[in-house]
Amino acid sequence: MIAIIDYGLNNVRSVANALGRLNVKYVIASEPTPLQRADGVILPGVGAFAAGMCAMRAAGLDDALREAAQRVPVLGICLGMQMLAASSDEAPGGEAGLGIINRRANRLPRGVKVPHVGWNRVQILQSTCLLRDLGEAPYMYFTHSYYLPPAENDSDLAVTEYGVRFASVLREGNIWGVQFHPEKSGHYGSRLLRNFVRLAGRCEDESHPSD
Repeated sequence: MIAIIDYGLNNVRSVANALGRLNVKYVIASEPTPLQRADGVILPGVGAFAAGMCAMRAAGLDDALREAAQRVPVLGICLGMQMLAASSDEAPGGEAGLGIINRRANRLPRGVKVPHVGWNRVQILQSTCLLRDLGEAPYMYFTHSYYLPPAENDSDLAVTEYGVRFASVLREGNIWGVQFHPEKSGHYGSRLLRNFVRLAGRCEDESHPSD
């Protein structure tokens, strides 16, 4: 069972529909209990960083997500990926993120159209179970104004160029993040979601010899 976090401001329906097309069992979680029983958790994100984090905390979903990440895979999508970080330029008042990833989300630079909306190439750096059967540089659908800069360690699985080079897929422990919207990315996006469900079903590391 996959729990899709609904903190009241994000659009969970498109993710739910994408899982439904894959015949995946899911539950929409607006409070902590479903996260305790889930085999995997998806945090979709649409809207503003500070408002999203305030809503997560008000519902008790922030601590529940941190606890779930200790035992099952978690996938952050778009703003959901940024909310996994420590902070964001979108919240200059200091609203903290979940702090699971030690990065700060930056605003896309001047000189490019913001938000970044449309299809762009995802350059895969590391072959992992989440990215299986996606080729070396699939096109995915993006819509965002902020990004996570590349890491100094090996946690970036893929990067994308749009005025600046940024992490488009990352992994730290049980935490996975994608800056694009797999639920809107056609065939390749469906493959990525299916790969995540496989990870959740097995609860194994992607480096398992059977991969």
